[in-house]
Amino acid sequence: MTGAREQAPGPAMDLTVLYRGPLSSCDYDCPYCPFAKRRDSRELLRADRAALERFAGWAAGNTGDRLSVLFTPWGEGLVRSWYRRALAELSHLPHVRRVAIQTNLSGRTDWTAGADRDTLALWCTYHPGQTPYDRFLGKCHELADAGVRFSVGVVGLPEHLAVARRLRAALPPEVYLWVNAAEGHAYTDPEAADWTGLDPLFPFSRHPHRSAGLPCRTGASVISVDGAGTVRRCHFVKAELGNLYDGSYRAALRPRACPLAVCDCHIGYVHLETLPLYDVFAGGVLERIPAAAPGPARGGLPLVP
Repeated sequence: MTGAREQAPGPAMDLTVLYRGPLSSCDYDCPYCPFAKRRDSRELLRADRAALERFAGWAAGNTGDRLSVLFTPWGEGLVRSWYRRALAELSHLPHVRRVAIQTNLSGRTDWTAGADRDTLALWCTYHPGQTPYDRFLGKCHELADAGVRFSVGVVGLPEHLAVARRLRAALPPEVYLWVNAAEGHAYTDPEAADWTGLDPLFPFSRHPHRSAGLPCRTGASVISVDGAGTVRRCHFVKAELGNLYDGSYRAALRPRACPLAVCDCHIGYVHLETLPLYDVFAGGVLERIPAAAPGPARGGLPLVP
């Protein structure tokens, strides 16, 4: 790893970092995604690699904090060697509590053998029509057999329901299958009940959460970082808190209320203090793995927000 390795100023803290670099290319063509089948130029890929290596260097050197890192690229990161390498290397560092990435699982899984499976985790999304069902399911079983922590999910479109049920039945029972409400789709109560039968936590995704003026962990113990090191409280609030690499963000960290009217993305609203999701996902907030048994219609998970 290369990049800044200075010790973080100020007292040690538990810090969660959501990193999103320049990468925006994806090998899938999902109709609900603006980055479908987008190709990044060689120049942009080089810039993304350099930015990621700089960030990984900062994370490796920031031993004054207990870090949790979630990579949330617009595109697919695991088909790029630098993401696989960063995840594996960071997973072995004693001050990194969790390192995870959102992925469509289109790439190979054997690279996870070089990672610490107690620290590494994957947030996997199945996109029907983009990859053969058996291929995706096979990769899930590879991860399970290798002892990798992972969750699996789908976008809750009506045409995805049958295959989501099939996937739930075929996955190991300990693997949580989550459902994201489709953007712009209004669910009837019977439709919502169908999805809740697969994911008892679907009610948290069904409607956007009112967030204006409510306390949120973002900007205090959770930050968003882009490829240039610009720090924001989250991906959805554009106000800058400073820069990661010169340490200027540090003085801006404090409890604060959300300035937006609503929050409708899991990686945002999971941090709202008015929701119980830090308890629900205790130990698995970044990779979206509940602490209780995750299967459908099981006890231990709240069925209503």
